Amino acid sequence: MTIFEGVLAAKKQLQGIVSATPLTENLNLSDEFAATILLKREDLQIVRSYKIRGAYNKMSSLTEKEKKQGIVCASAGNHAQGVAYSCNLLKIMGKIYMPKPTSKQKIKQVQLFGKSFVEIVLIGDTFDDAYEKSIEDVQKNKKIFIHPFDDVNVIAGQGTVGLEILESFTESIDYVFVPIGGGGLASGLSEVFKHLSPNTKIIGVEPEGAPSMKTSIKNGINTTLKTIDKFVDGAAVKRVGNITFEICRKNLDDIILVPEGKVCTTILRMYNEEAMVVEPAGALTIAALDFYKDEIKDKKVVCIVSGSNNDIERTAEIKERSLLYEGLMHYFMIQFPQRPGSLKEFVNEILGPDDDITYFQFAKKNSREVGPAVVGLELRNKNDISIIKTKMVNKGFDFKYLNEKQDLFTQLIG
Repeated sequence: MTIFEGVLAAKKQLQGIVSATPLTENLNLSDEFAATILLKREDLQIVRSYKIRGAYNKMSSLTEKEKKQGIVCASAGNHAQGVAYSCNLLKIMGKIYMPKPTSKQKIKQVQLFGKSFVEIVLIGDTFDDAYEKSIEDVQKNKKIFIHPFDDVNVIAGQGTVGLEILESFTESIDYVFVPIGGGGLASGLSEVFKHLSPNTKIIGVEPEGAPSMKTSIKNGINTTLKTIDKFVDGAAVKRVGNITFEICRKNLDDIILVPEGKVCTTILRMYNEEAMVVEPAGALTIAALDFYKDEIKDKKVVCIVSGSNNDIERTAEIKERSLLYEGLMHYFMIQFPQRPGSLKEFVNEILGPDDDITYFQFAKKNSREVGPAVVGLELRNKNDISIIKTKMVNKGFDFKYLNEKQDLFTQLIG
């Protein structure tokens, strides 16, 4: 059975289990890009992401003997929720390995969806740690591993997103922007479009800090990245699937890398303008439109909004990353003269009326003439930073600009 045939079979298997999520035009985005921008709202799925499609399709394909053996998966979030929900529906006992830093909100959701049919094991610091332990469990106890993306039944389940898009919108679609983590969704969806709408261009989108698919396609071989930025956790993997790599390098027309800060700006924008809560991976495709604005003008474009499992505890970090990306947040290490009035002088003569000090850490050294302070400034206008730097030089303030010193910035600010 081909992947496309598997998608057609998965559609029947998933009827009554998953929601046929809406495909709706976003008027603000359409106006901004002079195009028809349609959002495929997988954030409205039963487990708030598309992952249920692949998990259920895979698990429902197991034999009765395999179901009795029980299943195992490793996940930091959305896949775990899809597997847990499927365990409950199919009455299959499952063990779900998650890294210890996983948010309490996600752990609670997994338990809520799985109820008495799942056992959650928190282990290690990263997904890779959890994955390693889950494979040990599979080998030792002869259980069935439910892979988050590199499995033909999982890929077929994810591909039903593509079928729904084409059923919902009868006009020709010029572009589809699809997020890439391990590549399951991109593989299944692209197979559907290559069969049913071959003129549609499929654009994959990865976070800039985890370009595993783009790197692999460039190298011509599936490549494991040494380090990644884990912020866009639903799409940040060191290595894509072997199956998904082969499909994506054949089917994708392009891959865009989106900076994590740009993703954060998009998350905040969608919340403020549309009352939409999207997770970082869910915002990827919308954030990517800026990088294709010339090509998509007057075109019909679909963006997959892959999920909405965003932890509210991350809001401060999301705002910080957005401001840094937009050039509105700046950090300095400033040597303040240890004399009365030096800070007042800095506020009155260096900063503008719309500038705000949002971070200040000062260590006074009585035996020295100057004392270092780490200062964070939030600006109203990004162009004001050059004026502030010039004023500090003219007033004799010795400083280091931390935004450009990533190692020092990370150590001092965190």
